[in-house]
Amino acid sequence: MGLTVAIQMDPIERIDIGGDSTFALALEAQLRGHSLLYYGPRDLTFRDGVVTARARSLSVRNVKGDHFTLGPSSVHDLSRADVVLMRQDPPFDMAYITATHILERLQPKTLVVNDPVHVRNAPEKIFVTLFKDLMPPTLITTDREEIRSFRAQHRDIILKPLYGNGGAGVFRVKDDDENMGALLEMFTQFYREPVIVQRYVPDVRKGDKRILLVDGEFAGAVNRVPAAGEARSNMHVGGRPEATSLTTREKAICAALAPELKARGLIFTGIDVIGDYLTEINVTSPTGIHEVKRFGGPDAAKLIWDAIEKRRKSQVAG
Repeated sequence: MGLTVAIQMDPIERIDIGGDSTFALALEAQLRGHSLLYYGPRDLTFRDGVVTARARSLSVRNVKGDHFTLGPSSVHDLSRADVVLMRQDPPFDMAYITATHILERLQPKTLVVNDPVHVRNAPEKIFVTLFKDLMPPTLITTDREEIRSFRAQHRDIILKPLYGNGGAGVFRVKDDDENMGALLEMFTQFYREPVIVQRYVPDVRKGDKRILLVDGEFAGAVNRVPAAGEARSNMHVGGRPEATSLTTREKAICAALAPELKARGLIFTGIDVIGDYLTEINVTSPTGIHEVKRFGGPDAAKLIWDAIEKRRKSQVAG
């Protein structure tokens, strides 16, 4: 079945087609005969109850430096699209939240992936706290004394912004680190939101595993090993991807999450696991499709589109 698919994403000319999961989804959609529209978050308009976007037709190809063609710009009523992919990267700020409110008005006539209501209600570092038995000890606060108390108890901690992404602003603070006061001042100055503090998990030296879930089911994994002298495993700061498989503990984590993800319409998610601990549930713009496939894992783009088409067919029939 040919669907009209509108993709809300960051500037397509800037993406790395070898690592961008949105591009992988666009390629697979096109392969299935779906028509693509492209627009950015700032192109959204809500007027008299109607959600529109100043969008352009899109065709994609797996050719570096020549990976897309856009048609002329025109205003499209997004309620006439079958599917909207909300795929712009964080920050998860008020602009992002506003976009979820606007896209929410399209449902149930148009399927929005992931469901904007639950994207809004499931910030990555807060949603995960529903599963506290799977997490390392975690503190969310702006209270400096609480943070100092947490550090005194656990000695080796990670400090990071609550709504950050991509490893930005992540610090490891050991018990003898004299920069603690300065870091707390910096977080207070640059962020209005609380800080998230977790006990450092030494197993991160073995890797931070990204596990892809499609409609709650396992769809591949890749391990990301931090570079020497680096506490972060994100690949854009030097993390090294490698093939991996799931441990018994990781299978149990996936099983525990599946019902909640399905119930929330979170079709494509990426979870992060370090050692025995779940650390994040990524729902805004999950990545990892290319890396999983590159190391011999499933083609998650195919699995995602299977799930979307199934959900859309059920939506229309219902």
